[in-house]
Amino acid sequence: MQTSQRNCIPSAVHGFHYQHAPEMTPYCSSHYQIMDKNTYPDIPTQESLMSFQTYDEGYFTLDSAPATSLYHIYDSPSDVSTLSNRSSFSPQGSQSYISDPHQSSDNNYGSPISGSSVVDDNTELRNRLRDLDRFLMEPDSPQMSDGHFCSMNSQGYHVASSNRLMEMLPKMELQQVLYLCAQAISDNDLSSAETLMNALGNMVSINGTPIQRLGAYMLEGLRARIESSGYTIYKKLRCDQPTSKELLTYMHTLYQVCPYFKFAYVSSNSIIQEAIGNDRSIHIIDFQIGMGTQWTSLLHSLANRPGGPPLVRITGVDDSQSAYARGGGLDLVEKKLSAEARSFRVPVPFEFNAAAMSGCQVNEENLRVRPGEALFVNFPFMLHHMPDESVSTENHRDRLLRLIKSLSPRVVTVVEQESNTNTPPFLQRFLETLDYYTAMFESVDVALPRDDKKRINTEMHCLARDIVNMIACEDSERVERHELFGKWRARLSMAGFTQLPLSFSVKESVKGLMKEFHENYRLAERDGTLYLGWKTRGLSSASAWR
Repeated sequence: MQTSQRNCIPSAVHGFHYQHAPEMTPYCSSHYQIMDKNTYPDIPTQESLMSFQTYDEGYFTLDSAPATSLYHIYDSPSDVSTLSNRSSFSPQGSQSYISDPHQSSDNNYGSPISGSSVVDDNTELRNRLRDLDRFLMEPDSPQMSDGHFCSMNSQGYHVASSNRLMEMLPKMELQQVLYLCAQAISDNDLSSAETLMNALGNMVSINGTPIQRLGAYMLEGLRARIESSGYTIYKKLRCDQPTSKELLTYMHTLYQVCPYFKFAYVSSNSIIQEAIGNDRSIHIIDFQIGMGTQWTSLLHSLANRPGGPPLVRITGVDDSQSAYARGGGLDLVEKKLSAEARSFRVPVPFEFNAAAMSGCQVNEENLRVRPGEALFVNFPFMLHHMPDESVSTENHRDRLLRLIKSLSPRVVTVVEQESNTNTPPFLQRFLETLDYYTAMFESVDVALPRDDKKRINTEMHCLARDIVNMIACEDSERVERHELFGKWRARLSMAGFTQLPLSFSVKESVKGLMKEFHENYRLAERDGTLYLGWKTRGLSSASAWR
């Protein structure tokens, strides 16, 4: 969702370019079709493969429902999401993945919207995999009717021959074929993977249904993964980058039509403004400053504060991707915010400190903290870009948190995607990505028409890059490394932080924001943390720390 410092993008080798929609003819014409909703017939669901659970939706208000319940802003019921309704791809339960030494039990602390992460390695998931293999096999024999023998995958299950796959593909749903393709790649069964990718090329479309659009980008991630691996993949993958003005337009479109960024801004601003009180000198460190848009409303509120505004200093931490989207350096942010601070009837005394570097490079001297000022730190969709102990012995993720704690901030706000893609193995990570972005693509679908060129470019440049990075890249080249709130809670606690409760006014501010958006968005609260979700899938969490 947030543009990252480095992303893996498929190359022209297999026809994937980030073209601009006005010039766009068939997207990746060697693999995909531009389809309308009638191009590809409905595929019957196989009960042995998928048994979607029905969610018994209850509707509450933020201040009346029990802490573990689903909270809903409106009163009208809504349809049940396909993958985001805790399908067989996302079994209930909270066991950690056994082979993942980096996961703690907190890593699968799911939101009250969705209950758990799809990467849980429990009995139900294993049974689904067995059902899938049985469905593709001739019964009671390892030898197929076409004379080919089954191979054994890494979990000891049989994988069907290409002929059998071709026979069964027309009866399968797109999600099932995507999963089988990822499983074949995970097992290094490149022959089956190629068969499945060829079939997927005819099933996906960047102007189709949400799952067809998501499938197009996930397929590109799968293709990129088998073309290269590890550290070499980033060097081999490239794309036609949009101009900075175009990229900023696409990001602004996502900002307007979906509440994800606004959820981060409103929750963090409300927490910080409440904590400022009567302080006469405040310093805000923003680790994803972007255009500085988040702080204009806070400056306006401070200008109207009884007794006059405080001195406001903002340190903006930046990276090359943000600078590219902005079309220039942090001097542009300083000019914008300085002009904003002067524009009020009571001007706000304002200073800006530029820290043009990634979070991995930040040290105490870059932040220029002064004695006597109240310090506030904002982490909006940023911490998951920091490599942790599974990537580097330097563990910048925890180092940065310890650094901030040493500065004794008044409040630290953390907003992150509610997903687990940091340390799970490839196949589990693929399923988590599929589940998470199905919900996100559905949310974009209700806001913009399927043939809208703004939607095509927004998904392509603001969402697809991250999807491809999570699927195609490993080690330091994979910069999209999300964790569930439970793991962030553990990290922050180990760094010495204590979580702060969220006040009624903070929750009311976010609740008011959500009235501007589709009724399928959900707000939930549990243990002092706010969650934003789509239908039954938790997507983001917001919390406050000291």
